[in-house]
Amino acid sequence: MPGDHSSKQYDMDLEAIRSKVLQMGGLVESQFNDAVSSFRHADVALAEQVIKADEAVNRLEVVLDDTCSHLIVKRQPAANDLRTVVATLKVITDLERIGDESTKIARSARSLHERGTIGVLNHYEAIRVMAAGASDLLHDALDAFARLDDKQAAKIIAGDRVIDHEFRSVMRSMITFMMEDPRTISAALDCLWAAKAIERIGDHAKNIAEYVIYVVGGKDIRHTDFAPDQPDTPA
Repeated sequence: MPGDHSSKQYDMDLEAIRSKVLQMGGLVESQFNDAVSSFRHADVALAEQVIKADEAVNRLEVVLDDTCSHLIVKRQPAANDLRTVVATLKVITDLERIGDESTKIARSARSLHERGTIGVLNHYEAIRVMAAGASDLLHDALDAFARLDDKQAAKIIAGDRVIDHEFRSVMRSMITFMMEDPRTISAALDCLWAAKAIERIGDHAKNIAEYVIYVVGGKDIRHTDFAPDQPDTPA
């Protein structure tokens, strides 16, 4: 009975952490979407809100890291339970970094406004498409984490390759702008920094998906040529 009680308490503690992580994910998701909106619509006030919101995300990271550390010390989880806590810690880190990338987008929007170049390059269609794709990846990654859905996680990994391809296209276009008209260099660089931040957010969403696969199947697929549709080889 004491062991059963301890197990139930651990499950409750872990579920409370997961709930807080998803709360953090919701904050980060809103922060990213607001950053993109500020970039597209030259909304400097919204950009400042995005930058300010990063403080709340950073505080949540500190609190959750501390809570996870205490859980490990107190409960000493093993096997799958330990995998879950370790993966959760990594998800927290990726969420905090998504918040950082969102502030970079907001700062690019602010910089474009200050330079008076709003409407010249920052409404570039490919950046809008990139942002929509990355937003979908982040939303799906958080959903996969909430439900521990490894099949959905596998699709996210494939989707990140599309974001990478789109970033390369944006980079080539921005370089062309700068070569054809040196007066656009500053604005083009701001757009390029924003596009790079969006690409990195796609990478962090992919990381979260990889942690879901790690928790569910115990397989660490980081830095491997993971094929989502390839069946596992029998042992």
